[in-house]
Amino acid sequence: MDRPLGTLGALLGGLAVAAGAFGVHGLRGRLSPELLPVFETGARYQMYHALALLAVAVLLERRPSSVLRSAGWCFFGGTLVFSGSLYLLALTGATWWGAVTPLGGVALLSGWGMLAWGLWRR
Repeated sequence: MDRPLGTLGALLGGLAVAAGAFGVHGLRGRLSPELLPVFETGARYQMYHALALLAVAVLLERRPSSVLRSAGWCFFGGTLVFSGSLYLLALTGATWWGAVTPLGGVALLSGWGMLAWGLWRR
C-alpha cells in the first residue's frame, strides 16, 4: 500500500465519521434546517473520497502509476476544499464559501477521471 495516501485516506475516513457524528449530535438544533444538510453533504463526500483514496493506495502497490498517484492527490486535495468549504459554509453561514466548493468538486472529478484512465491503460 502507498503509505502516505493510505494514511491520509484512513485519517480522512476517521474524520468523516467524527464530522458525521458531530453533525447529528452536536449541530442538530444549532444549525438552521437549510445548513445542516450542507454539513452532512460535506461529511458524506469526505467518506466517499476517503474510501477512494484507500483504494488508490492499495492499487498503487499492485500497479505503480503516476496517473493513479495523481488521482489520489486529487481526491485528497479535492476533499479538503470541497468538504472543508461546505463545513465552513454551514458553521459560519458565510455564503461566499459556496463559491469555493466547485473548485474542490473539479479536483474530485479530475481524480475520478485519472483513476479511470490509470485503470484503463496498461
